[in-house]
Amino acid sequence: QVQLVESGGGLVQAGGSLRLSCAASGSIDSINYMAWYRQAPGKQRELVATITSGGNTNYADSVKGRFSISRDIAKNTVYLVNLQMNSLKPEDTAVYYCNSETDRRSYWGQGTQVTVSS
Repeated sequence: QVQLVESGGGLVQAGGSLRLSCAASGSIDSINYMAWYRQAPGKQRELVATITSGGNTNYADSVKGRFSISRDIAKNTVYLVNLQMNSLKPEDTAVYYCNSETDRRSYWGQGTQVTVSS
């Protein structure tokens, strides 16, 4: 089992920055990769960024050059994944979800709201 706890998010003006964090605990050695998704009202959930256990990253075209995903493993007990979001746009407004993928199943965080005002 993997437990995910998200933090960060909030309200920011266009052009501003926010940092989201996701702390994964439990069977973190089973994690293949972690990701951030987002879902705007009336839209499907979409992939924002991924980071593998080896540190390789991938980004949606809409956030390339503005968002950065990183990871840190503390004492082999907590796997922390951060999403630094810069130059935010109103279209980035969404609920952001942390995701963890293992060989057996997916895990999801509870979601955190990001609102970018114009």
